Amino acid sequence: MLAKTLTDNELKITEEMKAVQGKPVIWLAPHFAGLDMGGSRIITEWKGISVYSKQKNPAFDRVLLHGRTRFVTPMLFSRQDGIRPVVKAMREGLPLYYLPDMDFGARDAVFVPFFNVPAATITGLSRMARLARAVVVPVVTRQLPGGQGYVLRFYPAWENFPTDDVEADTRRMNAFIEERVREMPEQYYWVHKRFKTRPPGEASPYV
Repeated sequence: MLAKTLTDNELKITEEMKAVQGKPVIWLAPHFAGLDMGGSRIITEWKGISVYSKQKNPAFDRVLLHGRTRFVTPMLFSRQDGIRPVVKAMREGLPLYYLPDMDFGARDAVFVPFFNVPAATITGLSRMARLARAVVVPVVTRQLPGGQGYVLRFYPAWENFPTDDVEADTRRMNAFIEERVREMPEQYYWVHKRFKTRPPGEASPYV
């Protein structure tokens, strides 16, 4: 069950959304334990879109899609389809629930610090914000102890974003996520090997 706190925060959510009303929006959603619950809750209020990676195992891919669409039906785009259909949908007024903090390899990525370790980080947030003329509104979902539910928090829209410096924009994103991880490190998706792609000549930290 969703925590009552979500209902208590409805005024705050309304205020944050009013601030960006009429503009394309990217909800920046880092990989915390409550990620899917937060996304499902948002989509009950606003029709939106998201991006997912097709799984190599077709059976697991079907299970994943079913789990993410069993309560609501967001418009889902495969990461393999590129950003054009995503940008088009944002320009048509659909907010994007975006999860950019995973290591997808060196392609379309830059090495920027994450906990003082160079991390291959995709530059999609900066590039899509520019292409869609979108504002970035961070969204973080915290899982409460004892099965009490989840707390969904919207942060103020980022000012002066994107800039002309994609790498600086990407560093800013990682710095924000790092701050949230420090608040609840046990809930971050560490099972994903965030540092598996290394700069040339640097050994992998994973055995």
